[in-house]
Amino acid sequence: QVQLVESGGGLVQPGGSLRLSCAASGFTFSTSSMSWVRQAPGKGLEWVSDITPFGSRTTYTDSVKGRFTISRDNAKNTLYLQMNNLKPEDTGVYYCQKGPSERGQGTQVTVSS
Repeated sequence: QVQLVESGGGLVQPGGSLRLSCAASGFTFSTSSMSWVRQAPGKGLEWVSDITPFGSRTTYTDSVKGRFTISRDNAKNTLYLQMNNLKPEDTGVYYCQKGPSERGQGTQVTVSS
Protein backbone atom coordinates (compact mmCIF):
# COMPACT_ATOMS: atom_id res chain seq x y z
CA GLN A 1 0.00 0.00 0.00
CA VAL A 2 1.02 3.62 -0.43
CA GLN A 3 3.23 4.91 2.37
CA LEU A 4 4.36 8.50 2.65
CA VAL A 5 6.55 9.57 5.56
CA GLU A 6 7.30 13.26 5.99
CA SER A 7 10.16 14.66 8.05
CA GLY A 8 12.20 17.81 8.53
CA GLY A 9 9.73 20.09 10.25
CA GLY A 10 10.47 22.11 13.36
CA LEU A 11 10.48 25.51 15.01
CA VAL A 12 12.19 28.29 13.08
CA GLN A 13 12.37 32.06 13.37
CA PRO A 14 10.85 34.29 10.69
CA GLY A 15 13.26 34.53 7.78
CA GLY A 16 14.68 31.10 8.48
CA SER A 17 14.75 27.98 6.32
CA LEU A 18 13.69 24.35 6.54
CA ARG A 19 13.91 21.43 4.15
CA LEU A 20 11.11 18.91 4.27
CA SER A 21 11.48 15.36 2.98
CA CYS A 22 8.92 12.72 2.11
CA ALA A 23 9.96 9.09 1.77
CA ALA A 24 7.60 7.23 -0.53
CA SER A 25 6.97 3.50 -0.91
CA GLY A 26 4.30 1.08 -2.07
CA PHE A 27 3.86 2.56 -5.53
CA THR A 28 5.87 3.58 -8.57
CA PHE A 29 7.16 6.94 -7.37
CA SER A 30 9.00 7.80 -10.58
CA THR A 31 5.80 7.85 -12.63
CA SER A 32 3.68 9.78 -10.10
CA SER A 33 3.10 13.50 -9.90
CA MET A 34 3.41 14.58 -6.29
CA SER A 35 2.24 17.50 -4.20
CA TRP A 36 2.82 19.27 -0.92
CA VAL A 37 -0.21 20.51 0.97
CA ARG A 38 -0.46 22.16 4.38
CA GLN A 39 -2.96 22.79 7.10
CA ALA A 40 -2.71 25.87 9.28
CA PRO A 41 -4.14 25.74 12.81
CA GLY A 42 -7.93 25.81 12.66
CA LYS A 43 -8.03 25.88 8.86
CA GLY A 44 -8.56 23.46 6.01
CA LEU A 45 -6.00 21.87 3.73
CA GLU A 46 -4.20 24.24 1.38
CA TRP A 47 -2.35 23.12 -1.75
CA VAL A 48 1.23 24.40 -1.77
CA SER A 49 3.09 22.91 -4.73
CA ASP A 50 3.11 20.20 -7.42
CA ILE A 51 5.84 18.45 -9.34
CA THR A 52 5.55 16.22 -12.40
CA PRO A 53 7.08 12.72 -12.42
CA PHE A 54 10.48 13.70 -13.80
CA GLY A 55 10.51 17.14 -12.23
CA SER A 56 10.21 18.98 -15.52
CA ARG A 57 7.29 21.10 -14.34
CA THR A 58 6.61 22.62 -10.94
CA THR A 59 3.79 24.86 -9.77
CA TYR A 60 3.28 26.86 -6.57
CA THR A 61 0.56 28.70 -4.76
CA ASP A 62 1.12 32.45 -5.02
CA SER A 63 1.96 32.92 -1.35
CA VAL A 64 5.09 30.74 -1.56
CA LYS A 65 6.40 31.60 -5.03
CA GLY A 66 10.02 32.67 -4.90
CA ARG A 67 10.47 31.25 -1.39
CA PHE A 68 9.70 27.51 -1.68
CA THR A 69 11.21 24.99 -4.09
CA ILE A 70 9.78 21.52 -4.68
CA SER A 71 12.08 18.80 -5.99
CA ARG A 72 12.40 15.04 -6.12
CA ASP A 73 14.96 12.28 -6.29
CA ASN A 74 13.38 9.35 -8.10
CA ALA A 75 16.38 7.11 -7.37
CA LYS A 76 15.68 7.58 -3.65
CA ASN A 77 11.86 7.69 -3.90
CA THR A 78 11.95 10.97 -2.05
CA LEU A 79 10.12 14.27 -2.43
CA TYR A 80 11.51 17.51 -1.01
CA LEU A 81 10.31 21.00 -0.17
CA GLN A 82 12.96 23.64 0.43
CA MET A 83 11.41 26.52 2.33
CA ASN A 84 13.29 29.81 2.60
CA ASN A 85 12.38 33.19 4.10
CA LEU A 86 9.72 31.54 6.22
CA LYS A 87 6.88 33.65 7.57
CA PRO A 88 4.56 33.09 10.55
CA GLU A 89 1.72 32.43 8.13
CA ASP A 90 3.62 29.39 6.86
CA THR A 91 2.98 27.68 10.20
CA GLY A 92 1.09 24.42 9.90
CA VAL A 93 1.29 20.70 9.31
CA TYR A 94 2.85 19.88 5.96
CA TYR A 95 1.87 16.74 4.08
CA CYS A 96 3.16 15.17 0.91
CA GLN A 97 0.36 13.90 -1.25
CA LYS A 98 -0.14 11.42 -4.06
CA GLY A 99 -3.24 11.93 -6.13
CA PRO A 100 -6.21 13.71 -4.61
CA SER A 101 -6.07 12.34 -1.11
CA GLU A 102 -3.24 9.96 -0.21
CA ARG A 103 -1.10 11.69 2.40
CA GLY A 104 1.38 10.86 5.10
CA GLN A 105 1.12 11.72 8.78
CA GLY A 106 2.56 15.18 8.22
CA THR A 107 5.36 17.19 9.77
CA GLN A 108 4.82 20.29 11.91
CA VAL A 109 6.34 23.58 10.82
CA THR A 110 6.20 26.45 13.29
CA VAL A 111 7.51 29.88 12.34
CA SER A 112 7.75 32.11 15.38
CA SER A 113 10.15 34.43 17.15
